[in-house]
This record gives sequence, C-alpha cells and structure tokens, in this order.
Amino acid sequence: GKPCVVGAEDILVNVHQRQAIIGDKVLHEGDVVTIDGGTGQVYLGAVPTVEPEFTPELRTLLGWADEIATLKVMANADTPDAAQRASNYGAMGIGLCRTERMFNAKERLPLVLEMILAETTEDREAALAKLLPMQRSDFKEIFRVMAPRPVTVRLLDPPIHEFLPSEQTLIDDIEHLRHLRHTAQGLEAISQILSQVNPKAVEQLGILSDSHLVADVLAKKEEILHKARALHEINPMLGHRGVRLGLTYPEIYKMQIRAILEAAAECIQEKVNVHPEIMVPQVCTVEELKRVKALVDEVLPEVEAKYAVKVHFEFGTMMEVVRACLRAEEIAEVAEFFSFGTNDLTQATFSFSREDAENKFLPFYNSARILRDNPFEALDTAGVGQLMQFAVAHGRKTRNGLKVGICGEQGGHPASMRFCHFANLTYVSCSAPRVPIARLAASHAKLLEGEFTPATTG
Repeated sequence: GKPCVVGAEDILVNVHQRQAIIGDKVLHEGDVVTIDGGTGQVYLGAVPTVEPEFTPELRTLLGWADEIATLKVMANADTPDAAQRASNYGAMGIGLCRTERMFNAKERLPLVLEMILAETTEDREAALAKLLPMQRSDFKEIFRVMAPRPVTVRLLDPPIHEFLPSEQTLIDDIEHLRHLRHTAQGLEAISQILSQVNPKAVEQLGILSDSHLVADVLAKKEEILHKARALHEINPMLGHRGVRLGLTYPEIYKMQIRAILEAAAECIQEKVNVHPEIMVPQVCTVEELKRVKALVDEVLPEVEAKYAVKVHFEFGTMMEVVRACLRAEEIAEVAEFFSFGTNDLTQATFSFSREDAENKFLPFYNSARILRDNPFEALDTAGVGQLMQFAVAHGRKTRNGLKVGICGEQGGHPASMRFCHFANLTYVSCSAPRVPIARLAASHAKLLEGEFTPATTG
C-alpha cells in the first residue's frame, strides 16, 4: 500500500506558491521525499531501499502452511510486474486481472479516447484493433510469469466515461483554450502588420500565432465534453458497466476475448503451459452469460485456425449481484467457475456505497456497535456470507465440484478466510503483499475448522 503520515501539525503549506515549510526546510512541488509509514518519519530526498526477502525459516513455515491448507491463495494482479511479485510471495495463480488498469497507461489513453468518441461500430473496431496487440502482449507476459498456474482475466468492468476527464476539467480547459484562441488571433493580426516592416519578428512569434492549431485542440475538447455529458449517469455503479457495456458494445469484449486467446495461443506455440480463465463482471442473468459465451465461441475457432493450436480455457462469472447469487443454479449451467466480488456484493447487500459509508456514518456504526466490523474489510457472514453459501450450494447442484473463489478485499482478511474455508470455497484472491499472511491464515482455518461458527444474526 501507499504510506502516509497524518497529524503533522508543524508543516506549513502555501498552496499558492506550491510549497511546504518544515522548520528551516522548504519543499517545492516536485521535490522527492521518503515516507516511513511505520514510524511516521519523513526524509528529505530518496532513501535507498531494499526489496523484502523471505528468510529460509519463513519459506519453510509457509511450506508447512501450504501442506495443511485446503483453501488456495491466489493474488490480484494487473501487470506482469505485479504478477511476478505475487509469484514471489507464493500465490497459486492470479484470481483477478483487471483489464481496465491496462487501458489507463499514458500511451494507451489516446486510443481509448478514440474508441469512446467513435460514432460507428466500424470506427470503434478500428480503434480497438490498435489496442488489441497491447492487451495481447500484457496477457502473454502475465501468462508466462504465472505458468503453469491459472490466470483469471476479468473483462472490462467500469463505465467508459471513467476514462474521460471530468466535466469540470473539460470546461476549464475549454475556457482556457478560448482565451488562447483570442490571443492567437490577435498575434496573427499583429504578424500581418509586422510582416510589412519586420519579417524576422513574425518568425519569432512562431506557433503562438497559429490560431488554427488552437482551434483544432478546442474542437477536440468540445467533442470530448459533449461525449462526457452524453455518457453521464445518475448512479454509475448500477449503470452502464460490466456485462451490460459488453453486450451493448460487443466489439469491446470481442477484442479482449481475442487478446486473451491469442496470448494463450502464442504461449502454447512457445511450449509454455498456460491456464487462462475468462471472467464476466456484473452478471445478473444467465442470458447475459450465454451471450458473452457466444462471443467467445465466435472468436475461438478463428484464433485456433490462425495459430494452429488448441486453446483450453475456463469461462466463468463474477458473483457480485444479489440476483446472480439467488439464480446460481441456473448460472452454473454456463459458468465453469464463480468468483465472489465481495466489494460490490457488500455494497449491493447493505445498499450503501463504500466511499460514502466510510466517510460519513460507518465509523459511528462501528463505535456504536450497530455493526461489529467494517463490512468492506471483514466479510459480513450474517448477510453477504449467507448469499455466498446459498450460491455455492445451488451452483454445485448444477455443476458438481464447481470452482468458487473470492476476489474482494476481504479475501486476505484472516477471519474472513475462516468463513471462506467453512463455506467450502476453493480459493481466495488478495493483493500480492497479503499473500504470505493469507497462506498462514488458510492453514489456521483448516486447523481450527472445528471451532468456527459464523455469525448468523445482526
């Protein structure tokens, strides 16, 4: 995680001059500091650091834990580097690879913007064709790092307006560009006068006098603002996102499916043993899942013919919508695995958003003992847990031995892991740094299984 230091009352911050004063030291915007979140100390400049390493004794202990545990520990990772860290920590695979994180790279955002602004399917497909090799390369590297362990790739989840600047930022940019355009037009008028008396001075005005360039940028910003307003939603969390986005714009999911399968095919050609898994977010009906599976069935033979290999994969779903949990028996007819997205499932079950709850009333609820724990940190076994148990039992009625995991933040919480073991989940997936603790917690869950009784009231 990111370290922070709070309550540093001796720091004077000058927002206008963009500097901070600590005693006789003045820090300017862009200066490097090193923060020790453990001690609360802040050092001026970059302090040499070392990557933590496992001692032989710790490796032995974790090896014993793995021998005892029946609950597998996987990791959430979105880049090859993150996957490598997860592997170093002993993760048994990647339980959640979020494809939207790959879109946020600086060099890719213009292509994502091109896709969003496209008015026709053909234009959107042209932009996606440029993104395809980038996503394929990302997946291939992650597959190689984790081979032969499974990698679960979640198709695009957030609404596409999240990749655009905020409306206020665009309005400010447009206002600034309009002022700049007036300035440029004035400079052009001056340049016409100067050209008659001093041509060299006109050359020195350079690009500032090019009002056409400013006008082009302004037009693009106005186009983006128009699109941002068109995509605006009252409640984006419950809006046009996940599988709903993938079905209304199937070319987006088809590109991602192709990138996953082609990355796997290239690995197979190179004799790398890969186990890709395709996961669909925000599913609430089996019909949604069937339609995405139809996209996979359309792309798969094309990829296998292109690479002359057979690509084996698993197709599954996130279980983060209450209706999906209640219809698990039907959904398991199509899904080969379930993964509980407990962050969204907790929000849906409690009917409050995490950001608002944690910033407004949740601390009071915890201190007043209305809720025992923060349900976004420790799994709510009495509510969310009951939905999970129902979905596991009914899903396995349809598909015996159905693989079931959890990829929310609670996946690395020791007490929550005891419930996951109790509920007969196959695996948990957590952030890479939490993997070692989760491996120990998985063994504790097995050793103490006879003593565990989940909360069922409250």
